[in-house]
Amino acid sequence: QVHLVESGGGLVQPGGSLRLSCAVSGTIFRLTAMAWYRQAPGKQRELVALVTPGGPTNYTDSVKGRFTISRDNIRNRVFLQMNSLTPEDTAVYYCNVPRYRDRTWWGQGTRVTVSS
Repeated sequence: QVHLVESGGGLVQPGGSLRLSCAVSGTIFRLTAMAWYRQAPGKQRELVALVTPGGPTNYTDSVKGRFTISRDNIRNRVFLQMNSLTPEDTAVYYCNVPRYRDRTWWGQGTRVTVSS
C-alpha cells in the first residue's frame, strides 16, 4: 500500500510563497516518478508538475518560472516550491504517484488559498 501525506498548504497573499511537502511510503521511492496536481473550485484536476526518478522535471505552462518541484530520495519526500502566487493558484493540491503496481496513487490533498 502506498501512502502519500501532503502538508504546507494555507492562506497566502498574492505575490507570496508556499512550500508544499509530500511524505511517501510504500514504494521504491528513488525509482518512482512523482507529481503534483491541483483542483480549483469548479474545475477539473490538472497536472502542475512532475519529477522523474532521474530528476528531469516538467511543468504546466501557467506555473513555469514560478513553481519548482524537487525530491529527496533519502527522506522519501517530494516538494513543490510555489513563488509569486496569484489568486488563480487557489486550489487543493494533491501529491501523486503516476504509476506503481499498475495503478496511480493520491494523497488526501492540501488546500492553498491565495487572497488578500
